[in-house]
Amino acid sequence: MVLAQLAAGTSRGTLGRQGSGDYSAPVVVPDRFAEIAARVRNWGRWGPDDQLGTLNLIDDAARRRGVQSVRTGEAFSLALPLSEADGIQQGFVPGRINPRHRMVALNDPLGPDPEWIRSSEDVVELATQCATHWDAIAHVSYGGKIWNGYPASSVTAEGASRCGIHLVRTLVSRGVLLDVARAKGVDLLDPGYPIAPEDLDAAAELAGTEVAPGDVVLVRTGQMAHLALAGRPGPGGGPPLERDLTAYTWPTPGLTMATAPWFRRHDVAAVATDTLPLEVFPGEDESIYLPVHLLHLVEMGLTQGQNWVLDELADACAADGRYSFLLDASPLPFTGAVGSPINPVALR
Repeated sequence: MVLAQLAAGTSRGTLGRQGSGDYSAPVVVPDRFAEIAARVRNWGRWGPDDQLGTLNLIDDAARRRGVQSVRTGEAFSLALPLSEADGIQQGFVPGRINPRHRMVALNDPLGPDPEWIRSSEDVVELATQCATHWDAIAHVSYGGKIWNGYPASSVTAEGASRCGIHLVRTLVSRGVLLDVARAKGVDLLDPGYPIAPEDLDAAAELAGTEVAPGDVVLVRTGQMAHLALAGRPGPGGGPPLERDLTAYTWPTPGLTMATAPWFRRHDVAAVATDTLPLEVFPGEDESIYLPVHLLHLVEMGLTQGQNWVLDELADACAADGRYSFLLDASPLPFTGAVGSPINPVALR
């Protein structure tokens, strides 16, 4: 079932899984959102039982494109540190805590001879989406549904029984950096700047790269400057900004609803940004909260990532004009999780 009722002009409709007869309670969907959702919806595209969404687009050809992008062998980590002291969470998302690390064994002997082998052990408690991460396509729902029409009730206290991050066994493909800030001639976009399809086109033109099916697109806004990461200069090569978690968190530049058809048209496998919410925040329409999350994860099955560190990679891309690379961004296989911390590596 598609959003035929909604696209036809009504602002209220019932969303259900194709052929299941399982309908949710009516949900009010604004007309503009409904029109875009009807254009980008991928439900059933990879079969009624699919749980991977657009990651199905990553095939051998996409991975070979990534391999062919490697020239110098330079490797870039795109991850924030996993540290309570360096954490970026301030409690805006309930339960999303910064990493907590503690030692549970300190040079404890493992055998009868205390002078032979000793071991230290540690444990970590963290929210899977506290730092650089992927959102699983089970992460959000609306109208009682997640990706492909599975019921939102498939996510329980035990985790996601459908569309969990553990199903993504590998995520390796060609990555393409779309440096929207550099394409606009600035170090970082204005707070709350709404990224439009034209901005993505301009960044792709700067990159000299045509985004192909199965690519993973990384969108740079420059927002990481607010975190004053070690070793990074400030805007214009000057002194770093003072670390400001609030400025990093809100207001933020980001993707708009209008960009969803752009990603659908290019058959992008996944998208990530250097911001906390990925989409422009506060949103472009105060009556719709986090609509890009719903378009990507629920309607398109498009895996999305946040808090990616892109500045050093962007400098390297600008220096030699190569904006594509081999990207390994495989999640940790937490069974039933709706997200995963990652250490993405771009190999140029």
